[in-house]
Amino acid sequence: MANHSQHYMTAADGTRLGYRLYPPDGDGTAIDGALPVICLPGLTRNARDFHPLALRLLHESPSPRRIVSIDYRGRGASAWAADKGSYNVLAEAQDLLAVLSHLQIGRALFIGTSRGGLILHALAAMAPERLAGIVFNDIGPELGLDGLRQIQDYLREPVALASWEAACAELKRVHGAAFPALTEEDWTEMARAIYTTREGAIVADCDPAICAAFAAADLDAPLPALWAQFDQFPDIPMLVVRGEHSRLLTDETIEEMKRRRPRLQRLLAKGQGHAPLLHSDEIAGPLTAFLTGRDLA
Repeated sequence: MANHSQHYMTAADGTRLGYRLYPPDGDGTAIDGALPVICLPGLTRNARDFHPLALRLLHESPSPRRIVSIDYRGRGASAWAADKGSYNVLAEAQDLLAVLSHLQIGRALFIGTSRGGLILHALAAMAPERLAGIVFNDIGPELGLDGLRQIQDYLREPVALASWEAACAELKRVHGAAFPALTEEDWTEMARAIYTTREGAIVADCDPAICAAFAAADLDAPLPALWAQFDQFPDIPMLVVRGEHSRLLTDETIEEMKRRRPRLQRLLAKGQGHAPLLHSDEIAGPLTAFLTGRDLA
């Protein structure tokens, strides 16, 4: 039996957007009236990143919620955009709102990994009433320059790989030092989530224009912080997950987030960098407890 179903809708500019529903039946809105969980991946990542976590949340949670895992334009099951300039946080936040409206989801819980967390900052300004609870996965209102340069470095030279074994080896080469906690199974799952087969080669499952734009970005100029947007979040339950070896999210940023939102909870992903796998035992347990908390009705 399938554990999820693949669906599509069309954005305002005609770009086809893909999203997954867990479990496969229903309309994505609720299980027994519970608010759904919306999963938002990183810059070049896709809905497959959340597959192992979605299965754990469905099968191990005492109060399971429906899960919607979204592919942004140009990633995964979504179409590549005709306008390459639309690969930006604002356009992707508008796409997110379109998916929520399509599924008739008024409020939800959100898990935002990296880019996904930035999109949630935009959503706080555009439609704060949609937000019932948030998990920030290794992202906050300030971004570490070292972490941004690290991402830029591995996006600067995209690779075409000959086999899935080579894909795993490439991931270990690039990320292995920051992720000593990962098992061989983790690396294999990550490779299958990140890459796809195109024209006989294994390549990143996203429009190359996304990588090229970020690789060409000028990181010498100071990046604006998003504290003004963070302050627009309603007073809702928040959990921030930080990879132990992350260079993008600092402890200082988390402390400031907590000063502004005293109820914010924090969780350290030991042996992981940017961005942590959320389905590991030490993370999935507390994450499930957070998402099934009484204050997330």
